Amino acid sequence: MTTDWQTRFADLLAGNHSSTGDPVDAGAQLVVTEPDGTEVFRQPLARHFRAEPEPDQLIWIRPLVGGQTSPDLGFVFNLNQTRRRALEWTEAHLDDNGDVIMQLRSGETARIQPAEGEALAKLEHWDDFLNRLTREEEQQLAALEGDSWHGQFS
Repeated sequence: MTTDWQTRFADLLAGNHSSTGDPVDAGAQLVVTEPDGTEVFRQPLARHFRAEPEPDQLIWIRPLVGGQTSPDLGFVFNLNQTRRRALEWTEAHLDDNGDVIMQLRSGETARIQPAEGEALAKLEHWDDFLNRLTREEEQQLAALEGDSWHGQFS
């Protein structure tokens, strides 16, 4: 069963909330806060995710950490740094802005919201970077199965 927040989560990552109608003009970012409201993590998210079947309440995502400009290749990511992460949630809902709010087992709160500014620019770099990968490499990344990368850009 898919809930409203799960549909919104998928739409945010896919860029289905773009004001231009082109999903590459939009995307999602993850903001994690401590119980006291202190922000501890903020990064854009790759456009793929994998949810474990109930009752696990676990979603695999790929925060886009790192990345740098290479003189020969343009903007590149080290795929061992930009690896999958798990959101282990206990409760999730939509807030009044349409952001997905997840209470995590760690006690932290995760907010998945539209990417903007530098986060959106990094997501655009990611989309361009994926064009350098083979179809098999891109599928391997999207599967969110492994914790290490042994191909190019490691």
